[in-house]
Amino acid sequence: MPSPIAYCLLPIANLKSFPRLGKQVDKNISSPAPVGWVESAPMKRDTLKKLAAIVGAEHLITTAEGLLCYSYDGSGLEYPPEAVIFPGNTGEVSAIMQLATAKDFPVVPRGAGTGMTGGALPVAGGVVMAMSRCNRILEIDTANQVAVAEPGVITGDFQREVARLGLFYPPDPASHQFCTLGGNVAECAGGPRAVKYGVTRDYILGLTAVLADGRIIHTGVRTAKGVAGYDLTRLLVGSEGTLAIITSITVRLLPQPAARATFQLLFSELPAATTLVSRLLNRMTPCTLELMDRTALQIVADQLPAPLPTGTAALLLIELDGDREVVELQAERLGDFLANQEGLLEVRRAATGPEAEQLWAARRAISPATFKLKPHKIGEDVVVPRSKIPELVAFTESLAAKHELIILSFGHAGDGNLHVNIMLDRKIPREIEAAETATGELFAQVIALGGTITGEHGVGLTKSTFLGQEIDGPTLEIMRAVKKTFDPQNILNPGKIFT
Repeated sequence: MPSPIAYCLLPIANLKSFPRLGKQVDKNISSPAPVGWVESAPMKRDTLKKLAAIVGAEHLITTAEGLLCYSYDGSGLEYPPEAVIFPGNTGEVSAIMQLATAKDFPVVPRGAGTGMTGGALPVAGGVVMAMSRCNRILEIDTANQVAVAEPGVITGDFQREVARLGLFYPPDPASHQFCTLGGNVAECAGGPRAVKYGVTRDYILGLTAVLADGRIIHTGVRTAKGVAGYDLTRLLVGSEGTLAIITSITVRLLPQPAARATFQLLFSELPAATTLVSRLLNRMTPCTLELMDRTALQIVADQLPAPLPTGTAALLLIELDGDREVVELQAERLGDFLANQEGLLEVRRAATGPEAEQLWAARRAISPATFKLKPHKIGEDVVVPRSKIPELVAFTESLAAKHELIILSFGHAGDGNLHVNIMLDRKIPREIEAAETATGELFAQVIALGGTITGEHGVGLTKSTFLGQEIDGPTLEIMRAVKKTFDPQNILNPGKIFT
C-alpha cells in the first residue's frame, strides 16, 4: 500500500504538463477569502484520530509538506487544508461525512487538482478528500455499452481500456492523461470532441454519491431511457462537489469509430478563420473544430509537424471520424467547401496517425505554453453562439489593444467555447488592474452576445463574483435552496459557486 507521501506526490507528477502549478504561488493571488465566508475553527486532535481510524493512519496526511501538495490547483491560488484524507470506498466516505457533520468541519473533494477555477481548494480549511484510492474500473458491459468506474480513475486510462474492447468514451479534456472521471463529472468537462459528441453530462447514466450527513444515494439508471422521479444525476453533474461526493459513476459508451482524418487549415487573417466556422458547420459535423490565433500558434509552432507559411494568422484543426467510407466522403466534401475560400493559405491532411497526434499534442500544449509570454494569466473558458465567434474574437483583440495586454484565444470553435487567456505579470500593479478590468469587460460582452462565462471549467472560486451577471436573482435563490437542502451545514466544498 502506498505511503501518504506517495499519495502526496501524485499531483506533483503532473507539473511538467501544468507549469503554472510548478511555480511558487504568488502571494498577491493566494489569500482572498470568499465574500461573506467565515473560516472554520481548527480541527481538534481527537477528530483527526477518528479520521485516521476510518481510513487507517497511513491514509491521512497532516504534515506541513504533505498539506502543501493539496493546497493548490490549476488556478494558481493556494489555500492549505488542515488534513488530507484518502478514502478507499463508499463506506469510508460515508463515515467521514458523518463525522464532518457531527464535528462541523468542511470537506473538499479532490480529483487530480487540474481544475482551473479553484474548485478543489479548501478555502475554509478543514479536510481535503482526495479520491485517488477510489481508482477502479468496476465493470465494462460490452453488450449494453455501459461501464461503471470509481471517481479516481484517470480519464485517459479509462478511454484506453474501453477502446481495447472496441468501445469509445468521447469526452476528452486537454488534461485527459491525468485528470479523473470524478473531477470531469464535478465540472462537467468537455473538450474538442464536444462539437459532435457533447460533454460529460451526456454520457453519465447514474451515480452513487454520499450526502453531507453520510447518507448514500443512487441516482439514474443503466438503461437508455428512464424518467422515474427527478433527474438528480443531471443535477449532480457540474455541481463542483458542493452537493454530494461521487463514489461511483455509470457511463454510456459508443462504438469506436473505424477511421479518422485530421486536417490543418492555415489562414492569412483571423476573421477568415472565425467566419468560416458556422458556415462549415451548416454543411457537416466534424468530430472536432479547434481554433488557434496567431499568438497561440507562435508559442507552439516548434511542436507542429511542419513550419508555418509566412503570414499565418490563424489555424483551424478539423477532425472527421466514423466509418472509413463516410470519412472519405466527408473529406471530399470538406475539400469542395474549402475551394477558393478567401484568406485560406493552405490545407494539410495528416498523412499518418503519429502526424495527427503531433498536431493534437501541439494543441494541448497551448495552455501551459502561454507562460512563455508572461508569468501569470487569467484563463477564461467563455462560450458564445458559434455565429458570434467573429464578434467575440474581434472584441478580445480590441480589449488587448485598449488595456495594452497580451490576450490570446484558442479552443473549441465548433461549439463556441473559446479559451481567452489574459497574460500578465502580477508584480506589475498596472497589469493586475488592467487584466482584472479586462476580465469583467470580457464577461459582460460574452453575456451580451448570448453566451456564458464558463463552458467547462466551472464557477469555483474565481468566477463566483460574476455569477449574478449571468443568472437572475430568483434562479440564484432556487440554486441556493438546493444547496441548503443537500448540505444544510454548508460543509461540502464551502465558498464555491456562490458568494
